[in-house]
Amino acid sequence: MTIPMQFSTEVAAARAAGTAIVALESTIITHGMPFPQNVETARLVEQDVRDNGATPATIAVMNGVLHVGLEAAELDALGQAMGVAKLSRADMAGCIATGGTGATTVAATMIGAHLAGIHVFATGGIGGVHKGAETSFDISADLHELAQTPVTVVAAGAKAILDLEKTFEVLETLGVPVIAYGQDTLPAFWSATSHMTAPLRMDTAADIAAGQVMRTAMGLSGGQLICNPIPADAQIPADVLAPVIAQALAEADAQAISAKAVTPFLLGRIFELTEGRSLTANIALVRNNAVLAAKIASEMAK
Repeated sequence: MTIPMQFSTEVAAARAAGTAIVALESTIITHGMPFPQNVETARLVEQDVRDNGATPATIAVMNGVLHVGLEAAELDALGQAMGVAKLSRADMAGCIATGGTGATTVAATMIGAHLAGIHVFATGGIGGVHKGAETSFDISADLHELAQTPVTVVAAGAKAILDLEKTFEVLETLGVPVIAYGQDTLPAFWSATSHMTAPLRMDTAADIAAGQVMRTAMGLSGGQLICNPIPADAQIPADVLAPVIAQALAEADAQAISAKAVTPFLLGRIFELTEGRSLTANIALVRNNAVLAAKIASEMAK
């Protein structure tokens, strides 16, 4: 069976020329913020990729077609669409097969990128082990995707609402290289630093690109997680966020919110409790990750 896949004009040209391409997820558009801010932010991130020498490829499923890169009208349509599914590895194929529309999470974006021959992906933060996972078993598919799909993912670490220690422990168990960019500690999403020492550190896009190329040459499965700290002037210190996150988690427990609804609820509640600071920081870190991803993709294209 042929996979119904459509490339944007811009991405098709980059593929033909063999130039750098950076994959971008689409859940930030459909589940991250309201219209028109979602589309405006997506366009800013795409332009950041272009300004740093690569072509953006926002990935989504629309009417049963895997889109790799969105035309302007398609991006507008997705930004205003209602009832868009949130796709991960488990439901991506079903959505395509039944003609559905869905936005891609980290795991699904990695799958789409790999199918399209794209090796670098920029996002905000990965999913991971949720607090209380020892009883709920709530662990994101993103972690296993990193262990099996050969895409380098640039993120500001794992989302700070998660159990970060357990998340990085699982990544170590799965053999995923976790690389801090330019510092010895792991960033914590909205915060540039944390108490966790980075397993690996790299200071240049060229070294990061070489790491993924070497993994491929060695026949090692999976990608790399590049933990890129949010710019210092945009961060929210971890000690400021800790009580906010604790309150949001308590409210989620009280309302019995679970599964895919947990992350959107927590992010929305933290937005309210920080009076919008968390969203401002989120936009800053996504744009920062897009810049680094473009540089890595450019190195790989060489």
